[in-house]
Amino acid sequence: MTRIPDYVGVSAFGIKMGVIVPGTDIVGMVCEALARCNADGLLDDGDTACITESVVARAQNNYVTIQDIAADVRRKLKLEEDSRIGVVFPILSRNRFSLILKGIAAAVPKGEVVVQLSYPADEVGNQILPYDFAEKRGKTNGDIITLEEIGEERFLHPITNVDYIALYEEVIKQTGARARVFLCNDPLKIMDYKPDGVIVANIHARYRTAQKFKENGYNCITLQDICNEGEAWSEWGLLGSNLSSGDRLKLAPREADKVADAVQAWVKKELGKHIEVIVYGDGAYKDPSTGIYELADPQPAFGMTKGLRGRYREGLKYKYLVDKMLEEGIEQERIEEELKAMKRDSYEKDCFETEGTTPRKVEDLMASLADLVSGSADAGTPLILIKGFLG
Repeated sequence: MTRIPDYVGVSAFGIKMGVIVPGTDIVGMVCEALARCNADGLLDDGDTACITESVVARAQNNYVTIQDIAADVRRKLKLEEDSRIGVVFPILSRNRFSLILKGIAAAVPKGEVVVQLSYPADEVGNQILPYDFAEKRGKTNGDIITLEEIGEERFLHPITNVDYIALYEEVIKQTGARARVFLCNDPLKIMDYKPDGVIVANIHARYRTAQKFKENGYNCITLQDICNEGEAWSEWGLLGSNLSSGDRLKLAPREADKVADAVQAWVKKELGKHIEVIVYGDGAYKDPSTGIYELADPQPAFGMTKGLRGRYREGLKYKYLVDKMLEEGIEQERIEEELKAMKRDSYEKDCFETEGTTPRKVEDLMASLADLVSGSADAGTPLILIKGFLG
């Protein structure tokens, strides 16, 4: 193929690969795809190869069952079959949480599971109530909203039309356990129901939520503490897991940094190119139509090469600078020359030249770009090659 012209800026290409199954040499398969890119003139120094976490975890055979989850929950919270367990602030997702909840409930098949939901939405924007529901009833964040107060005509998810209260109750009852669901934004309210142990189920605020329980001496773990050791495991525990077939859950990939490093080392040795590598999950994208924040993973990148860690994308605010130069009467040709010269200089983060350009982690931006390009449907491109991003 012809090399990409110099006038093309940042670009991202979805690279097709074959089917990945448990036991696949994922590093070898990615390197083979990058070798094809190199042979066609598509691979350059400074590119970034982004591998979706899903195929890495599948190649690692990183699957657990609901019984694996149940056993780990019982052991770590020291529960009996008839214990009462509390689950605080789970997200509303069939793919991301329904099977986790089933595993938790299976830990207490003769007991009870108390689920506390936040309102009017979960932490990633999935609505459980109309936004003005609490206000109209004089409820504050610390007040409990019961199912009786909500009534039988429940609010359905605005996209999927799922009644998540009914769904989560049914999932619990399938295991034999009793189900209790209520809504409240104060996590410690669940202690009114006297659970024998609590699982903090939110994702991005899990440390702050768990700390409130630990400061009060309560028996508490987070989703990250479950399935983070054993035959199938991830340092992320159940965070970043996805529904698989049957009663199996696919965990996030384990030790993703090592996968990224191995690909980078092979490309350097065999192809003579220095690239960076990311193992990515959900992009940090908020849907402007629904308000749903698509980042159900703990972070956009599960692993990366060292050259990306702690690196930020920042630069000149071109819109401001062009307007400023035009106002000063500078001709168009000279503006272009001035901008090229300014790019070679360094500037403080709080100076006028960079005003309005918020520094962001390159790993978050590139993982988000890769996720938008690859999607989660039938694109068949688990490898994304990003060019021109790192300068």
